[in-house]
Amino acid sequence: MGMLETIGSYTKLTSQVKLQKHAKGSRPYYFDEPAVDRLLAMILALASEVSVSRDRQDTLERLISDKGLLSQNEIEDFQPTKEILAERDARREHYLGQILRIVDIDAADMGRNDVSPAWEKVINSVTETN
Repeated sequence: MGMLETIGSYTKLTSQVKLQKHAKGSRPYYFDEPAVDRLLAMILALASEVSVSRDRQDTLERLISDKGLLSQNEIEDFQPTKEILAERDARREHYLGQILRIVDIDAADMGRNDVSPAWEKVINSVTETN
């Protein structure tokens, strides 16, 4: 454990305290069905990531606007290139992998920006009206 150092009314810990990286013991269950607990963990992980992303996006957009670099319309009208879409796909794959690890689902082909015939078939089957 570290030593406390007081300078005026400010007190600080002079050395780092090592915290464990993971909780000890088994994962706690709150519902009768373990799948519900896993789903809740996925939703909370996703909500946490979305919240952080929204805060960062808000910060960036405010700084950009305050400095007069871009208007909100310029941000909204941005059209990404194929290279940018590929980078986003890779980031999304990693992100989904983090979320879906709880239920052991492979995220390798999820969330792509491709327009392959197989993808189009899935989209059409879901959006068709009879």
